[in-house]
Amino acid sequence: MSSDRIAPLLADIHLLTVLAETKSFTQAARRLDISKASVSMRVGELERAVGVPLVHRTTRAVGLTEAGRQLVSDCAPAFARIDAGFDAVRDLTGSPRGTVRVTAPVALGRQHLAPLLAAFLCRFPEIRVQLELTDRFVNLPQEGFDLAIRHTSNAPENYVAWALCETSSVLVASTAYLKRRGVPKHPLELAGHDCLLYLGPNGSDTWTFAPKGSHVQEDVVSVHVQGPLKANNSEVLRQAAIDDLGIALLPDFSAQSTSRKALAAVLPAWQTEGFFGHSIYAIRPWAQKVPRAVQCFVEYLREAFTGIPGSGA
Repeated sequence: MSSDRIAPLLADIHLLTVLAETKSFTQAARRLDISKASVSMRVGELERAVGVPLVHRTTRAVGLTEAGRQLVSDCAPAFARIDAGFDAVRDLTGSPRGTVRVTAPVALGRQHLAPLLAAFLCRFPEIRVQLELTDRFVNLPQEGFDLAIRHTSNAPENYVAWALCETSSVLVASTAYLKRRGVPKHPLELAGHDCLLYLGPNGSDTWTFAPKGSHVQEDVVSVHVQGPLKANNSEVLRQAAIDDLGIALLPDFSAQSTSRKALAAVLPAWQTEGFFGHSIYAIRPWAQKVPRAVQCFVEYLREAFTGIPGSGA
């Protein structure tokens, strides 16, 4: 097939490489900003052009045929080089520009990331930010995100990670609840309290503690806890604590109450183990070159996040 005949198909071949990454017509359409019907139609046109099926279509998943995998394997590196080359040339034009797609946990995004966006966008008027707040674990390459803001103890080894600030988990409750039920003096006493539990990948009915400053394994204490509410959002748990429902284990950036009714620290001499993580990172899939717009956003966050709770600032 001559280059003149291939040229009109390049966009459809690129679409196939995106489909191979996302494994979803819906996700591919979202990433390319086209309709799901357009994705299906263009794949069909490409299949007719090459004369063989390229995609297995089922009700549950999308996979490539052997021919589809071969085409993607041969062409994807070229598209990656084109993308890198385009970004490199665009970065020479002066002002950083482009779109940065970011995902972040709901509470962290609402309370600390969203208030930073206006100043960033004023500083870099040719950069666009697409922010998706979700507490689920997002597959960045598959869903086409440039960055994820996450709190964890260890950044994934196959990702580029920039530490933004330190963070920790804290126990809090309302003074009314503590007056009614008593103030726990030791983690084991939590078994007799109403505890507000995080419902998610890091959630557990067992909380583990160690005295602050201790590195002795024998000092670690685990306690099974229960209570009237589980939720997958720390803001919901914080509000429940404000409403006197029990003791909540929250990330420090979410523990500060915007209500007039302040929350009291519980067991301040103890630190939790293996829960929300000890640092907040900006992470992205490894790539040979980081787009300048992404670099600018990360540098801005590293400067701005020094002021949030847990950063030590």
